[in-house]
Amino acid sequence: MLYREAGDFKTSYVADSQTFPIKFDRIRYYVVVAIAFGVIPFLINDYWANAVFVPFLIYAIAAIGLNILTGYCGQVSLGTGGFMAVGAYACYKLMTAMPGLPIIVPVLLAGFITAAVGVLFGLPSLRIKGFYLAVATLAAQFFLVWLFNKVPWFYNYSASGQITAPERTLFGIAVTGANTPAWAKYMFCLVILFALAWLARNLTRGSVGRRWMAIRDMDIAAEIIGVNPLTAKLTAFAVSSFYIGIAGALFFSVYLGAVEVGEAFGIQKSFLVLFMIIIGGLGSIFGSFAGAAFLVLLPVFLKNVFVGQFGWATDLAAHLELIIVGGLIIVFLIAEPHGLNQLWRVAKEKLRLWPFPH
Repeated sequence: MLYREAGDFKTSYVADSQTFPIKFDRIRYYVVVAIAFGVIPFLINDYWANAVFVPFLIYAIAAIGLNILTGYCGQVSLGTGGFMAVGAYACYKLMTAMPGLPIIVPVLLAGFITAAVGVLFGLPSLRIKGFYLAVATLAAQFFLVWLFNKVPWFYNYSASGQITAPERTLFGIAVTGANTPAWAKYMFCLVILFALAWLARNLTRGSVGRRWMAIRDMDIAAEIIGVNPLTAKLTAFAVSSFYIGIAGALFFSVYLGAVEVGEAFGIQKSFLVLFMIIIGGLGSIFGSFAGAAFLVLLPVFLKNVFVGQFGWATDLAAHLELIIVGGLIIVFLIAEPHGLNQLWRVAKEKLRLWPFPH
């Protein structure tokens, strides 16, 4: 069969420790990347961009960020929506204050600003953990939403309280605004996701990631062997918030174009991203992609099949979505805590030994 390790040996430590040590896995990865960059941009239209691909790419960035904090470092956070709002409003202020900047600059700067805010709200993690840390980050969520609602400077004293992304270009191609082509939105988000996923994969496999996982598994033992909990936890909050801030900036500027903080970045957004990493798999970059894909595709599937084909009411399909997601979270937490990533790993292990029993 195709998926076999026989004859696929390594002659150096570097080759053996690469991300995809099995040749078939590397080929599959290259094929997926080639399709993402070389095929989809030529086939995508507005519906597929706005309903599936762009939200998937943005939520995948946010899920990777939260997975770094919760899955790799073990610090529970319920403030994802608030940190996405920080990224969105920072990007808006930078775009309006410095209109000559290429769009990539406000997006990246918004990530760094969110990282600073994340470190500030991550300071309680040095003293508290578990349920109490979750409550502290939940307080950050409500405080940030309240701040962006009540301080008119953040939305440039707009009468409606909304922020609207002005049109910005990159290499002469519109990336934000009403005239942005579908493929430009998709490619802009894809390139950023590709770079951030590559960075996250290398961080989690390196010494920084090992310190995060040591804190996650047993913080006292990690401190005994020389891991500094201050730097480990704060770097996890900083990197996680950087990713989430970029996701918020893209969600506002590229995807929606105009947002109101309470509707776009409320507590439901924090739970949505948390559900993505629970279903996809904690402590896994692939799990972040899988969870984001599942929760983006599920409402699209239900709407097209049950509403479009069977004529169900829209609110009934929405309630069915909540039932399915809630049931899956319970099942995964009890039966398979590592989510879809573990199911994929088990499937590959069985395929490697097929047709022999496992």
